Amino acid sequence: QAQLVESGGGLVQPGGSLRLSCAASGFVISSYGMSWYRQAPGKERELVAGISAGGGYRKYADSVKGRFTMSRDNAKNMVILQMNSLKPEDTAVYYCKTGAGLWGQGTQVTVSS
Repeated sequence: QAQLVESGGGLVQPGGSLRLSCAASGFVISSYGMSWYRQAPGKERELVAGISAGGGYRKYADSVKGRFTMSRDNAKNMVILQMNSLKPEDTAVYYCKTGAGLWGQGTQVTVSS
């Protein structure tokens, strides 16, 4: 059964860093573009970052440019979201998604002092 499992979320102070992982099983991600989305309470889910199948193209939401970096390790069948200089407004549930529309269950990120 194909699935995505996110991990690495937690509570961090403003200015801190977190590294989110999204591990795929039941299929290989190498053929797919991958994305990270987030959904804050009371808000719609929004695209945070995306990466092409080969990793040569990346895009970021304006709100996270310069602070977040998305990468992929096709050999390990996973994608990573490195989040630095975190702000309270980054608080949300973070989801990964394949280009084919498969979603993970999400991981909570809370940025608070």
